[in-house]
Amino acid sequence: MMSPLSLLALSVGCYLIACVVALFGNSRQESLAVSLASLCSTIGGVTGVISAGYALVSHQVWQTQLFSPFPFAQLLVRFDGLAAFMVMVISLIVIAASIYGFHYMKEYQGKGGWGISLFLNLFVASMVALVVADNAFYFIVFFEMMSLASYFLVLVEQSEKSIRAGLQYFLIAHAGSVLIMIAFFMLYRAAGTLNFTDFSHLSLPAWESSVIFLLAFFGFGAKAGMITLHSWLPQAHPAAPSHASALMSGVMVKIGVFGIIKVGLVFLGGAEIWWGYLVLAFGAFSSVLGVMYALAEHDIKRLLAYHTVENIGIILMGVGVAMIGTASGHPILAALGLLGGLYHLLNHAVFKGLLFLGAGSVISQVHTKDMESMGGLGKLMPYTALAFLIGTMAISALPPLNGFVSEWFIYQSLFQMSQQNHIFMVTAGLGAVVMLAITGALACMCFVKVYGICFTGAPRTQIGSQAREVGWSMLVGTGFLALLCLILGIGSPWIAPYISDVATNILAMPPVDVQQGIALHPVSTTQAILSTPVITISLIVLLIVPLLVLSLFKKHRLERRHQGDPWACGYAYEQRMTVSASGFTQPLRYMFSPIYRMRILLDPSGWMKRSYQQATISAAAIEPVFDRFLVRPCCDAVLKLGDWGRKLQGGDFRIYCLYIVIALIVLLILPFESGVK
Repeated sequence: MMSPLSLLALSVGCYLIACVVALFGNSRQESLAVSLASLCSTIGGVTGVISAGYALVSHQVWQTQLFSPFPFAQLLVRFDGLAAFMVMVISLIVIAASIYGFHYMKEYQGKGGWGISLFLNLFVASMVALVVADNAFYFIVFFEMMSLASYFLVLVEQSEKSIRAGLQYFLIAHAGSVLIMIAFFMLYRAAGTLNFTDFSHLSLPAWESSVIFLLAFFGFGAKAGMITLHSWLPQAHPAAPSHASALMSGVMVKIGVFGIIKVGLVFLGGAEIWWGYLVLAFGAFSSVLGVMYALAEHDIKRLLAYHTVENIGIILMGVGVAMIGTASGHPILAALGLLGGLYHLLNHAVFKGLLFLGAGSVISQVHTKDMESMGGLGKLMPYTALAFLIGTMAISALPPLNGFVSEWFIYQSLFQMSQQNHIFMVTAGLGAVVMLAITGALACMCFVKVYGICFTGAPRTQIGSQAREVGWSMLVGTGFLALLCLILGIGSPWIAPYISDVATNILAMPPVDVQQGIALHPVSTTQAILSTPVITISLIVLLIVPLLVLSLFKKHRLERRHQGDPWACGYAYEQRMTVSASGFTQPLRYMFSPIYRMRILLDPSGWMKRSYQQATISAAAIEPVFDRFLVRPCCDAVLKLGDWGRKLQGGDFRIYCLYIVIALIVLLILPFESGVK
């Protein structure tokens, strides 16, 4: 059998072949080229899963050195537990997105579909190469390739909105890259080499380690989309094609978490306890604020993007607990927190990929992202509705699905932290439990709104009533991820031990037992126990009981009632009388109005009619306070600087000559002045 490294090379090769194939699509054979590229990327995803699975089961580290054209940087590949886990996450979503693309990409035929396939596969290949790179220089190279490829995916629509979203993403992503480069340069200066293996054996002063960690935390945090650095995410992810959005929101943001774990725990060993408190605090606030912003959204893809901010916060809570446990000398606590964080990283990739693909199926039929224009799609698109329902249950952490299991582990780590004999750990643990509980409650409310508005009731528009079920490949892509939600939840007693091994390898500690038979336990069976197979059997039994009762009393049932429009007090029933997305969340938006910035659009003709109802269209946009006070001023300043620079570039050759003369005069005067002094 081929080694994991050979399989990994074959996987990356398939993605690169798909890029080459897509290039030939810029002709009459665009449809064929895009389909072949999707086939190649599907094969690459399957090969990546086999490679990562082999590496995870073998519990070995695979290393090699490839040719490097740069003498100062060695192209080292390290396929350890963390890298294999990330390749597994990437490859699973790639399989679903690639299969989904067979039918979905027909929408872009003649509109640059070959370019989407090209940048999508380059995007995936750079992510896989990034997580196995063992050299800082090549890590940055692949990181930039990933950012640029995803940037071009955001620009696909070529609308003013997508261009602004792309610019905002480009600026924040590269600001983060600068911070990461500075952190790596400080590590290089201390180690004398760019190899990651040497970074992990350094003995640095506390202040220098803290500076490196802060630079890396905010640099990778910008890519992860944590709160205060998230504003690009709800702008960029919805602008990309839906299967690209699934990869960006499900996988790309996890590269930021990967970087925080790599620098904070692998390189620096989680040396300072306040690092953990900082990560935990950002995670807690990201989770609560992310779901609050999502509740106020009507655009289904923007709503899902804000839920990515929420779930990144939940993952960071687990990572924060791991750092606190490492620095305070509680290795079991550290392992439990990191296990929960990594498990939720995998689970979020699966159910968020499912939700974005499901949203893409809906949008392809109703041709709008506005949930107010949807409704009744459950009857018209039953298979898509079922898959989307599984995704909403998973993201809402309902048992026995995968989101429930990973959040259960994070809850258990927080409970254990609150039982330590340290006032800060007790306070932080209990506070984080409350924040996570609030997040869970609001997430359930949000997805009741999403599923209820989009899939239940009657169609709200004429085009919505004409929706039909999507093609087979789109159903297979969403169905595959829906099945994974069930497997990762019900099969957690057999999956969690492998993720636990990855966590303990990162922390350089002996393995921790988290499984006993068909049950999971955090530390010991006396503290807590969870068995998703038993929960599943119980739920099936509970469903069978009412069916038996109905069958026994079938003869005594009343005759079927006539179904018609609801009673509207004598008036003709209209679809606008139904519950709307804005009406569903209005009480919460009013309660938390300081967090939102509401813009009311006024129709001038409405004033003539003396009717406020006619004048007010709706709260058309919601802008978080961070965007208003932090991100937007920075972006505006960059745009103004660009306008000023454009004025300097007037196009007149004589002006350019004048600039050269002025620069020469300044350069001649400066040495003279320094010599006089």
